[in-house]
Amino acid sequence: MVVQKKSHFKNTLKESLRMALQSIRDNKLRSSLTLLGIAIGVFSVIGVMTAITTMESSIQSGLNVFGANTFSFQKFPAIRIGGHGSWEKYRKRKSITYDQYEQLRERIKTAEYVSVGDDAWGKSIKYKDNQAKRNIVLYAGDEWTIRTSNTFIDEGRNVTHDDVHYGRRVVVLGADALDQLFPFEYAIGKHITIEGIKFFVIGITERKGQAFGQSQDNYVIIPITTYLHHFAHHRTSLNITFESPSAELYDKTLDEAVGIMRTIRHVPPDEENDFEVVSNAQLLETFGAFTGGVKIFAFVISIIALLVAGIGIMNIMLVSVSERIKEIGIRKAVGATKRDIITQFLAEAVFLSEIGGIIGVILGVVGGNAVAIFLNIPAVIPMDWVIYGLVVCSVIGIGFGIYPAWRAANLDPIESLRFE
Repeated sequence: MVVQKKSHFKNTLKESLRMALQSIRDNKLRSSLTLLGIAIGVFSVIGVMTAITTMESSIQSGLNVFGANTFSFQKFPAIRIGGHGSWEKYRKRKSITYDQYEQLRERIKTAEYVSVGDDAWGKSIKYKDNQAKRNIVLYAGDEWTIRTSNTFIDEGRNVTHDDVHYGRRVVVLGADALDQLFPFEYAIGKHITIEGIKFFVIGITERKGQAFGQSQDNYVIIPITTYLHHFAHHRTSLNITFESPSAELYDKTLDEAVGIMRTIRHVPPDEENDFEVVSNAQLLETFGAFTGGVKIFAFVISIIALLVAGIGIMNIMLVSVSERIKEIGIRKAVGATKRDIITQFLAEAVFLSEIGGIIGVILGVVGGNAVAIFLNIPAVIPMDWVIYGLVVCSVIGIGFGIYPAWRAANLDPIESLRFE
């Protein structure tokens, strides 16, 4: 008896699904319009989430600008989110000077090293007749700058303590700067000019490639003292970078460095720091907060779009019920139950939702990964959001299809047979 019931239910379900598919095929235009509404809603959420997930995966490596157990002090935040008012707050801070760096370096006990640096853009950099593009970054640093920027020397040597102490005019080239200035010559031992001042090429760094579609190798490095002598101005504010001996001592080093810096800059105990503490973790946290807000906004907009599409499904299903009243009467007359009718119409609504959802997922993944192609970063498929999207489509199909299905199931078979 139980086996017969299971077999009957299975056959009834199969027949209901077949009729649902047949109805979709018979009403191609109406079905296509319904699919379009669902597909647009799913595309919007999957496309945005794919783009954000792609950027987040790149951020994990692209924002890894410091070495391990490393943090930095600077005048401005690394990432500024806010209006003109917040900019004014940072602009009014006192600049970080070379004298403050020297005091910090002498007084801190727990740091593996303390480094100092700055950067400038738009300088004229030449080798003979080869004029480099003005997007090359001029980095000023010391013997630790290579390490703090998480790179290595490929050929030649690094800037040394003596280069900094004596203010020598020496330069280390990034790989892209090398390509621009020395496309056909060996660079080490040659002289280039920066704003007309001669610098002796002593080294070349390893190539790091791109992050967020931008080169990480388009720079030159000179000693910080040479930079301050030739290129600094009254608004120049330096960055001071620290490395802790280990992850276990990181917090201790950070606390000590912050305390010494506050003392040097005469910050009262009850006031916040007048300098920024920047680290890989802080950069990731800032970006995470930003992308989290974008995700919530995109999700809300997409849910609204899907609800509108769901209302469209309900309207179309109600029209379908009205057009098929006689068909429903015939099915009931030959033994179809209310459950059979509900199953048929719900299956039709869910099919429409899921097919539209699958189309939206495909378009969303392709569209979202267009960001990856544009920024030259690895593509991703956000499987969690794909699953969420398809589940939401099922819920919408059931939620907005239940009323038309219930209405069809409760039609009077005799009146339905008389309907013209």
